[in-house]
Amino acid sequence: MSGMLSMACAFAVYLALMLIIGWRTSQKTSNSNDFFIGARSTGPWITALSAEASDMSGWLLMGLPGVAYLGGMKEAFWTAAGLTIGTYLNWFFVAKRLRKYTIHAGDSITIPEFFTNRFKDKSRSLAFVSVIFILIFFTVYTASGFTACADLFSSVFGIDYFYALLLGAAVVLAYTILGGYLAVCSTDFVQGSLMFAALIITAVIAVLSMGGVAATVDKVGVDFINPFHNNPGQPFGAMDIISALSWGLGYFGMPHILVRFMGLRSNHDVKVSRRIAMVWVIVAFIGALLVGVLGRAYLASPLGAGSQETVFIVTIMQMYPSFIAGLFLCAILASAMSTADSQLLVAASAFSRDVYQGFFNKKANEKQMLLMSRITVFAIAIIAIFIAKDRNSSIFKMVSYAWAGFGATFGPVILLSLFWKGITRNGALAGLIVGGVTVIVWKHLSGGIFELYELLPGFIACLLVAVLISLLDRPNNPEVAAEYEAYKKLGD
Repeated sequence: MSGMLSMACAFAVYLALMLIIGWRTSQKTSNSNDFFIGARSTGPWITALSAEASDMSGWLLMGLPGVAYLGGMKEAFWTAAGLTIGTYLNWFFVAKRLRKYTIHAGDSITIPEFFTNRFKDKSRSLAFVSVIFILIFFTVYTASGFTACADLFSSVFGIDYFYALLLGAAVVLAYTILGGYLAVCSTDFVQGSLMFAALIITAVIAVLSMGGVAATVDKVGVDFINPFHNNPGQPFGAMDIISALSWGLGYFGMPHILVRFMGLRSNHDVKVSRRIAMVWVIVAFIGALLVGVLGRAYLASPLGAGSQETVFIVTIMQMYPSFIAGLFLCAILASAMSTADSQLLVAASAFSRDVYQGFFNKKANEKQMLLMSRITVFAIAIIAIFIAKDRNSSIFKMVSYAWAGFGATFGPVILLSLFWKGITRNGALAGLIVGGVTVIVWKHLSGGIFELYELLPGFIACLLVAVLISLLDRPNNPEVAAEYEAYKKLGD
């Protein structure tokens, strides 16, 4: 059996498994609550691995190693550190409170619906603005996942990039449309496990094959693995470190991660899920950073300009026999699919429930809601394919932009909604708009302070505006205040 055929068989086995899971879970999906949030029935292991697998995307196995391969530990390390801290804080401060409050606030199953119910927003302006930003940033985020799939199929099998893009998108669409939330979580569990194993085993083998830790450090170079210096030895400044660490703020506003908290079967599962998630994140980041940095010394030939994000693919193909390489390369497909499916699902739920039902068809039944959700998934995927069709698209840059958009738009409002009685509907609305617009505008500026990652100024702007407008606004109506007090008194 030729090497190419062996890898093709490995991919076929993996893809067949994902589709089978999608089909089996479709049997358990009978209404929109099942489709969007799995009837709040997922346990701690599936929730934790699903949250982290959908969080990381192709960025973990391609984007981050590519940054480490190109520039060493400096930016890559501090970005990973910020994300690790953000992961913990999100699980610790947000998970349990969000699950409790979304149940208390009319059993909300989407973030826009939570805002509507939390602030008694009869105009549904909060939902409309939220959905607009969700569609904008999730389409870009989904495009990054499709790009990772296309790069993988194209690099491994020599398929034309555009046809590889269509193939990857088709698989993601198939099981997302079939099974909804339960299919996404179940496949994410498998995919998260595969990503974890592929990164760690590959990093360990690379170190051993180069003669151990000391020999590896000599070959790579001390400056290259020093997170405080650029490769030639120039200092990596405080502003650069702050900018990279600010990635952690994004977690508070990620709808596809927040919905995992909402889908937990019990608040008692949060602590277990948090521990599982933190182990996964820390070890996976170590593996991703090592794969990128070690690639400089391990690979026989340096990667060409613009191809640094394929370092994991090339390393895998050189390191393992064909069939094993194929299985581990499925980890890249897993990382891309686990995020793209989650994003498609959240975007579909936001549009169908908060726009279609909220504005155009208030009497929509379950069958109509499911149909509209699946149509929305398909429509978003088409736009994402159009964005991803440029072969020179950078996975890291697309994820960076979308991550900033969500973190700055929703993060401060989520935190204020859960922790501050005084935030008003107008304060929340102003914060959403200012946060999202700041990211979009800042992204297109350059030079000076504008080199700072757009998430940080967007997050600060959203927070300050939401607080200021709320203080200047009339107090919340008694019903909103009473419900907040009732939520605070809820037990686990």
